[in-house]
Amino acid sequence: MTTVLLVDDQAIVRAGVRTLLEPASDIDVVGEAADGLEALTQVAALRPDVTLMDIRMPNLNGIDATRRIVSAGHDTKVVILTTYGLDEYVYNALLAGAAGFLLKTEAPERFIDAVRAAAAGDRLLGPATTRQLIERYLSTGAPTREPPRELQSLTEREREVLRLVAAGLSNQELAVRLHIGEGTVKTHVARMLAKLGCRDRVQAVVYAYEHGFVRPGNN
Repeated sequence: MTTVLLVDDQAIVRAGVRTLLEPASDIDVVGEAADGLEALTQVAALRPDVTLMDIRMPNLNGIDATRRIVSAGHDTKVVILTTYGLDEYVYNALLAGAAGFLLKTEAPERFIDAVRAAAAGDRLLGPATTRQLIERYLSTGAPTREPPRELQSLTEREREVLRLVAAGLSNQELAVRLHIGEGTVKTHVARMLAKLGCRDRVQAVVYAYEHGFVRPGNN
């Protein structure tokens, strides 16, 4: 059973999302929060597998709440709920440690799929969406940084894996491309994430773009 916490300052939105998730027998909404500060308390108390988090809320916004949840070491996977699409809010949320994002206008079944994907540790951004997000951020003048030591610590195979992950390939596609087993791919991905200090694949993609390891159109 996947447990879920709903965080949104609008009660009607929380009620709507709860209604969308209720048909799934493997999902249980265990709590709600009306702002980021309340979300911190609820995450610590309820330990949900997945937290669906709005961005713009009073007292503490969703980005700062996500950052605090991740910094505190909670295992919950934060999925950002947004009406704003691809913008700097989403980018900053991913940098804060969110596992992905979901538009509030998505089809009902997408909410169930998103919760299941997040709980399984899968990314919630497709390759085209990821590239569009990063390209939009870079076009606003993202700072250029020197390659960090973490990147230099990667083996050649791990660097290759990072490039392919940034291109949006799944583990199965990576296995085919690299002519190795899917279990070996998972090992390479896990080691790459650990060395970079990234929580998941999405954060690794953002990291790779931000530090110039891959560039839009070249991966």
